[in-house]
Amino acid sequence: MFSSLLLCLLSSRDVFAQGTELLKLYAPTTGSLCPDITRNPLLREFTPETQALHPRESTYISTRESTVIPKAWEDWLGTGSQIGYDVSVLSKNFSRVGIAFSGGGFRAAQYSAGVTSALDARNSSAKSAGTGGFLQVASYISGLSGKLNHPCGSWFTGSLYLNDFATIPELVHGNGKDRTGWLLDLGLFLPAGLNILDDKNTLFFQSVVTSVVAKSSTGIDTSITDAWSRMLSYHFLNQTSRANFFTDQSSHGAGQLWSNLPRNPMFEEYNVPLPLIVFDSRPSGVKLDGYTPHNIPVYEVSPFEMGSWDPSLSAMANLTHIGTHLSNGKPDNDTACVTGFDQAGFVIGTSSSLFNILLDKGQNLFEGWGEKDSAALGRLISMLLASIETRAKDVANWPSPFNSIKSNTYIDTNARWLELIDGGLNLENVPLGPLLVNSRGVDFILAADASADTHDSWPNGTSPINTILRLNNILPSSHKKFPPIPATPDDFVSMGLNTRPTLFGCDPASTSNPEYPLVLYLPNAPPLTGEKPVSNSNTFKLSYSSHHTHLFLDQVHANTIGGFKPGTNSPDPDWPKCLQCAAVDRGRMKLSPAVPRSEFCTKCFKQYCYDPANPQSVSQLPNRVLKFGGPDGSFFEEHKAVIIGVSVGGALFFIIVFACW
Repeated sequence: MFSSLLLCLLSSRDVFAQGTELLKLYAPTTGSLCPDITRNPLLREFTPETQALHPRESTYISTRESTVIPKAWEDWLGTGSQIGYDVSVLSKNFSRVGIAFSGGGFRAAQYSAGVTSALDARNSSAKSAGTGGFLQVASYISGLSGKLNHPCGSWFTGSLYLNDFATIPELVHGNGKDRTGWLLDLGLFLPAGLNILDDKNTLFFQSVVTSVVAKSSTGIDTSITDAWSRMLSYHFLNQTSRANFFTDQSSHGAGQLWSNLPRNPMFEEYNVPLPLIVFDSRPSGVKLDGYTPHNIPVYEVSPFEMGSWDPSLSAMANLTHIGTHLSNGKPDNDTACVTGFDQAGFVIGTSSSLFNILLDKGQNLFEGWGEKDSAALGRLISMLLASIETRAKDVANWPSPFNSIKSNTYIDTNARWLELIDGGLNLENVPLGPLLVNSRGVDFILAADASADTHDSWPNGTSPINTILRLNNILPSSHKKFPPIPATPDDFVSMGLNTRPTLFGCDPASTSNPEYPLVLYLPNAPPLTGEKPVSNSNTFKLSYSSHHTHLFLDQVHANTIGGFKPGTNSPDPDWPKCLQCAAVDRGRMKLSPAVPRSEFCTKCFKQYCYDPANPQSVSQLPNRVLKFGGPDGSFFEEHKAVIIGVSVGGALFFIIVFACW
């Protein structure tokens, strides 16, 4: 079958070569005239001590916080009397808020959407509950796509911004007009079904290949990640409909650039938080097919620049010209610049590029599969990838703008190419790092964790635990500290902190200059009512019925606005106001003198704060059903053949992409 498929598609090589101009918009423009770097440097370097935000980021945040956010706080809090404060006093210094969305494939994308709907003032049920409005006061949103077996924050974040920050129902399900939604019922690898030879699947493959070949023809190395990025674009960017899915009548997101986000009216009017996407890296030329050590640089992309705040690098490159090889901050020549490399699909695809770890034969990454099945699939993928001729086939290839700088500390100082990979492969599946950068000054972080750490695919605190390890060992000079949390995942589970909202860092040693932000940990959790959960689906679930998605979003929405009442299966009617208490708490500390914590908020903090001296117990959360009970039943047991078929089909597609060259 494999050889027949290959012959069938290779016979269409002329179609691949012709393509369409729309699909070829994925290709960057090379050989461009470079800017005068004496006036407009393409690289900025700093140290943890001289760390500063990009001027455009600093302007955006300060302008948004002075012109838009004060009104958003007032709309959300009213007078503040319901939580015991006077908003007119607090408005002199509100907290700076950030939201971090974890990775975890389609599951995490839907979890992030459900949380967002419950925090959005444009959602009537969230607004009436009192949680709606939190989204509007946020200054930052960070996302990544998450490690493979801890089953997607960047998918959701990218989709939200490339769809003009649409409301969640419109974003996910469409509006019957210019948006058709995510179309999650169409599979990621094989959207027309498991028959790889289906005409529609062949047309889909040809369209994806056309875009990747167009990029390759510019002389820029491509890899599996490029094909992966194009597939994601069909679902999460805003140019694909059910009617044009299998046609070349749309660019399917090709040509949409991350650096163009500031040109959108929502940015020009300062109406949205600033988005940040996280990548991990593999040192160039190093065999590293397992999880990434904490000392390897972590990179981020903002709408203005790409780089790392890690002390070993402490450098950022201009995003408009990312894709340009720089040495000591200089291009190879005056016409060696690249534009259009920062394709939005490639940004979110890079953040979820985990193909390096798929090839690690030393780990059973396909949790829930038998050992023989995992080994067989691993051998098949390895065999197929062996025929791919490219510089680094299993990572995202980015021309390095950081060549020849920080030679004493930067591990890739001699590299002409960066090998970037999934943002959660250092076990930090919730992208907290960007929100802890010293110069960003974030006071309150909502960490939405959709990891699948446990046997039943729930989070267990692994991500924040690893964040603390990295902060303490690698980033003490460049990032804020993280508040105290339980030391182990077992402690998270035994205290029930992975199945309820929990505040960390409620009482810092210094109230005038807190050593860490206040963090709300909001894990994907079973319904507090005791219903069967549908949100702990496996990361390998590559399609969802509309019915399942509706149930998924409804359960997450209900949990997010519900909080918990100890010993019951009832929502806490005070939780929305407790969220308001948490959001303003660091702000009240900024005032001189600090406003005392109100009686109502003190009561909230007693219920929701983590207190190491008086640890909580999972017994406070009775009747929680942990086993997945979604419309499709037990995913691996009922759909193992589908998983294998889709995975093999995807692997075959990747080899076909490059075999056609």
